[in-house]
Amino acid sequence: MLSAVVVAFGVFAPVASAAPVPRAACPDPGPGLLRCLTTYTPVHALADGPVGWGADDLASAYGLPSGGGPDTVVGISIAYDAPNLEADLAAYRAQYGLPPCTTANGCFRKVNQQGLSAPLPEADFGWAMESTLDVSMVSAACPSCRFLVVEGNTPGFADLAETEDTAVRLGAKVVSNSYGARESGAPLAFASHYRHPGVTVVASSGDAGFTAASYPAVLPTTIAVGGTSLARDPASARGWAESAWQYGGSGCSAYLAKPSWQQDPNCGKRTVADIAAAAEDIAIHYTDAGGWLPANGTSASAPYVAGLIGRSGQAGVTQPSTLYAKAGMFTDITTGTNDPVGGGKKCADDYLCVAAAGYDAPTGVGVPHGLTGF
Repeated sequence: MLSAVVVAFGVFAPVASAAPVPRAACPDPGPGLLRCLTTYTPVHALADGPVGWGADDLASAYGLPSGGGPDTVVGISIAYDAPNLEADLAAYRAQYGLPPCTTANGCFRKVNQQGLSAPLPEADFGWAMESTLDVSMVSAACPSCRFLVVEGNTPGFADLAETEDTAVRLGAKVVSNSYGARESGAPLAFASHYRHPGVTVVASSGDAGFTAASYPAVLPTTIAVGGTSLARDPASARGWAESAWQYGGSGCSAYLAKPSWQQDPNCGKRTVADIAAAAEDIAIHYTDAGGWLPANGTSASAPYVAGLIGRSGQAGVTQPSTLYAKAGMFTDITTGTNDPVGGGKKCADDYLCVAAAGYDAPTGVGVPHGLTGF
C-alpha cells in the first residue's frame, strides 16, 4: 500500500507503508499462568479470502494422502470460551472443501473443564483466537477427525491440567496443547495430568526461540512440536523449501532426566523439540478480528501434528519415542536458526538453536512426510 508524504516545495511523493507487525494474541499473564502462543497480523477486515498458507498448501507441502481417514477424537485443551468457534470452523472447512464438522452431526463438541456443556467460561479474545487456530489446523491435517474442545476457567496450571484429564475421560485419543510456561517446579507439579496410557499428548515448543524449555512440551510424555517457515520452491522435487522458524521454541530442561530415546550430546537432560511443522503465515478465519487473517506460532504446528497422528490411525500408539525410532521417515530440516538476534551465539551455533543434518532442537527429527512417521 502507498501513502503520500510532503517533501520540499510542497510536492507529494509516494512511499511504501510499513508492513503490519504481528502482535501477541495473549499478553504475558505473569507467574502461575500459562500463555497461549499465537501471534497474528491484523488485516482490518479487508481480506475477502484466506491470507496465508491454507489446508491445501499444507497438504501439498507435507505430501498428505487423498481421501478420508479415521474419525479419531482429538482433544483441544484450552482456556476460556470461544463463542464463535463452531462458526469459524465452518468457514475454514467450507473454504478448503472439507466436510462439515458440527455439533449436529456429532463431529464437534465443546465443554467446560468438568466436561459439561454449560456453563462455559467467560470469553477471551486471544485464547479464542488460539482455539480457532487449533481446530483449523487439526481440520487441515485430519478432515475426518472429531473435536472435543475442553475450555478451562483460567489459564492456571490446575485448570488446564483438569481440561487435559477431562478430554481423555470423554474419549480423546490425541490431546493438543497450544500453550506454555517457563519450565519450573510449579508447573512440573502437574506433570501427571499429561501422562495417559493409550493417549498421545502433543504440545507447542514455544515462540521465544532458544531459551528455557517450555512446559508442558518439556515433559517426556509429551510430543514437543517446533516451528518452521514454508516457501514455495518450484525448482525442487518437493516443490517447497522449509527452514527453522526464527521464533520457534527450543531448549534444554533444567529438571527432567534425559529420556532413553534421546541421544543428542550437548544437553544432559530432556531436549525440546521432537518434531516440527509450519508455524508462520497460517490462514485462519476469526470472526472477532474481522474474518480472514494470518496467524503464527507453534500453536499452529502442534495441533497440525496432532491431527496427522489422528489421521494416521496410530493415536495412542504414537509417543515421543516413536518419532525417534522412525526418524528416517521425516523430512530433515537443515537450514535456519531460532536465535536470529544472537546469530546462534547464545548456544554457540550449536544444534540446540541451529537447524542441521539429523536431529536439532528447533525442528527435532524433521517435519512430516505423509503419515509414515506416525
